[in-house]
Amino acid sequence: MAQSSQTIEGFVGEAMDNATMGSTHWWVLGLVAAGYFCDVVDYTILGALIPDMVNSKFMSPTQGGLIGTATLLGLFLGALGQGEFTDRFGRKAVYQFNLLLFGLATIAGAWSPSYEWLVAFRFLAGLGLGAEQPLCFSYTAEYAPKRIRGRIIALMQFIGGAWPWPIGAIFVFFFRDAIGWRGIWTVIGVLALVIFVLRFSLPESPRWLATHGQGRRALDLLQRMGIRTPPIETLSTDAASDTKSDPFGIIFRAYPGRVIAGMICFIAFFGVALGLGNWLPSMITKSHGFTVSTSLLYTAGINLAFPLASAFMMYALEKFGRKPTAVAAFILAALAAIAVGLANSVEMFIAMIFIMTFFIQLAGNSSQIFIAEVFPTNARASGFGLAQSAGRIASAGIIPGILILMNAYGVPAVFIAIAVSVAIAAFAVTRVGPEARGVALDEVAPPTA
Repeated sequence: MAQSSQTIEGFVGEAMDNATMGSTHWWVLGLVAAGYFCDVVDYTILGALIPDMVNSKFMSPTQGGLIGTATLLGLFLGALGQGEFTDRFGRKAVYQFNLLLFGLATIAGAWSPSYEWLVAFRFLAGLGLGAEQPLCFSYTAEYAPKRIRGRIIALMQFIGGAWPWPIGAIFVFFFRDAIGWRGIWTVIGVLALVIFVLRFSLPESPRWLATHGQGRRALDLLQRMGIRTPPIETLSTDAASDTKSDPFGIIFRAYPGRVIAGMICFIAFFGVALGLGNWLPSMITKSHGFTVSTSLLYTAGINLAFPLASAFMMYALEKFGRKPTAVAAFILAALAAIAVGLANSVEMFIAMIFIMTFFIQLAGNSSQIFIAEVFPTNARASGFGLAQSAGRIASAGIIPGILILMNAYGVPAVFIAIAVSVAIAAFAVTRVGPEARGVALDEVAPPTA
């Protein structure tokens, strides 16, 4: 039987790019989004739980900031370490372990006998969180057809990354008195373990199989997805069909500019999103004298900007492209942050925070999706994880830094600093890589040996 010039990884990549969404695609999307939901809702509620932990004398306000820092240190190490493992040993195995670790550590932390134990368990939960999120974007990108890839990844983010913000705030508002902060974290941990069990049915990425010497498994999976495949003997192989290169080596050798630009985007995005997630209720209370309950209600309303931004992103990424959407949104977020700092009424303050949050989410998540597309299959999770880990470790310093800045210079100074950081990110996103709208993943970054 004659052998074609098309490689096994080339055929699999082309087949996935040109496929139509079927039951396997939707099952993968659902399981990825569900796990992502648990992870995001966990750290979105931390700022709302801190006042209760302080009021119950479990810890001091300063220690509240240290709990956020411990979580972010775990996020940093998890995001950094998962790439090497998942690019070498497969997406599914690492994906399963990190959700198990997160679920168990979250439940254990909920019932910590002391502040020190809570810090330790939040660090472990952060490890699971950090490994989960880069894989969410990599997994979804590798399954999505190229013509709607931006929309499909945005849909995953809409379900798993956006709705946790308002739902988490509403959940805490209604249940904090009934079950307390321990009960709230227990619910999240149990939900994560339920999804962990469901994920045993998650299939491996065909693209990863085809670049790691498992071409026959990749073709079998394509057939189960309803995609016609030729006999494996008719497809050729090359060095990229069974890559042996170190993923980090590939990134630093071939894509240093992309990963550095991605780091800058993530530092701005996570610094703002996680910083406000921790301190926004306190900012509202401090600047306008509201009670904790009232500030939580305002926070829930502001957090509706998250799903609205993600819904618009599903349209904008395929209509305008990744770069134009992210750049415009970063610039508009900077202008809105300045307006927040200058606001002299409650109504203006809340309205401008809502608008700023909308554009921060639109910019940051458009950048996340773009960054997930610009590295090769055999180093995708490593490249994305390296960029994201920079945002995590920077946020570990930014979260307590926001408190210091707010106490020293007031709430307006915090938003001026936010404006400067997102303006820098607007330039950085133009250096992430070539526009990926409608382009095959292997054209944006071909698999390498």
